[in-house]
Amino acid sequence: MADLMTLLEVGGPVAALGGGAAYARAKLPRVYWPTVGLPISTARLLGSYGSVMEACGLTVAPSRLRVLAVKATTRREVRPVPPRRGIIRPTSTGLRLRLRLAPGQEPADVAASAERLRHAWGVHAVYVSTVKPGVVELRLVGFDVLRNVRMPRKAAAELLKVPVALREDATPFVRDYRTIPHQLTLGATLSGKSMYLRHLITGLARQPVALVGIDCKRGVELAPFASRLSALATDPDEAADLLPVLVKEMEDRYDLIKARQGIAPDTPDEEITSDIWGLPESERPVPIVLFVDEVAELFLVATKKDEERRDEMVTQLIRLAQLGRAAGIYLEVSGQRFGAELGKGATMLRAQLTGRVCHRVNDEASAKMALGDIAPEAVYAACAIAPELPGLAVAGDTSGGWSRIRTPYLSLGAAAGICRDAALLVPDLPALKPFQPYVPVRLVESPASAVQPRPVTD
Repeated sequence: MADLMTLLEVGGPVAALGGGAAYARAKLPRVYWPTVGLPISTARLLGSYGSVMEACGLTVAPSRLRVLAVKATTRREVRPVPPRRGIIRPTSTGLRLRLRLAPGQEPADVAASAERLRHAWGVHAVYVSTVKPGVVELRLVGFDVLRNVRMPRKAAAELLKVPVALREDATPFVRDYRTIPHQLTLGATLSGKSMYLRHLITGLARQPVALVGIDCKRGVELAPFASRLSALATDPDEAADLLPVLVKEMEDRYDLIKARQGIAPDTPDEEITSDIWGLPESERPVPIVLFVDEVAELFLVATKKDEERRDEMVTQLIRLAQLGRAAGIYLEVSGQRFGAELGKGATMLRAQLTGRVCHRVNDEASAKMALGDIAPEAVYAACAIAPELPGLAVAGDTSGGWSRIRTPYLSLGAAAGICRDAALLVPDLPALKPFQPYVPVRLVESPASAVQPRPVTD
């Protein structure tokens, strides 16, 4: 009986702690990592660093001076030398440490062994980035951060920079319009494409930026944000009227740049290399971000007259994509499919859209439309996105780099409320006044008085 009581006293708490740790690891990874996962992974790294590096082929032969010093002072075996390890920096999602590579090594050698390092140190993933020549940084992620997305607190928005999603290495994915002026976003129904769009609009709504929308689905996607939009077109006819106004606005801004910098008035716009950011702040026009939702609707035609209108709209979109950056006009194009089968000018327009984000799509051809021409290996990653993971996407650009990202959940009501609160930031653009959407005034009911009135008696 005494042995049974001793077993219960000792084994009970141990079983409770083990069960609690297993539950936290499965259901609460952000709690499990700093309490259990971080100490265990740190101990594994410190205790097995040299042997793991040697097993991964990341060691080099010691120098002659080192060999002589070891033989002169000790009798132990002279072992190969691993990369010099820096200070281990714990984070809320993993570990970070820097390695100084030995002569003859390159960052690609470490990147090729990332999967081996992941298994050896018991973490979810290992990512390698170059800090400077000869120094790389290892970012160890302790758990799947894309399963339950939480944006880092340090991901603060700046002008034309919006932290819109979380990368798989636990860093924020920032949509920077100054660096990547135009972007194409593809995704099937319920893939999270609309959620991505909400984060972009709400992030820009708090900035001194003009937001213009073209939503040919009768405005069901962009109409909730009408209080913050400077212009909104809800069908192809309205879009055909709005696009020439934006082109004219772009030309006027080029004339402003010419006048300010002393450029000859007859200089073609294509030869002007400066932009509005070189103008004084008092004369600088407000940036414009054009959102085109379901771009395929602009390409669909039924009659000869529709075909002429389509060609004109596509030509204007291409002009905005080619010349809009210097004038401070940026494009955000989204849809379910986008390729040469849409019609004349589609491929040329896609070539001007530097950034690419591909959510879950219905077929491999759609993924190739978004990523095949810039990062062919990312096509397979996009095709592997499961339907039960809305918001998960593959982001790439023309540099060839790509990564998995996921957008956190944001309800439509919350996004519309942010736009209503930022309605006073709508800039004054006279050219876009005729296209500004009508926003009904919301009546605020006055609260009922808690004190009941008493009749006056004589």
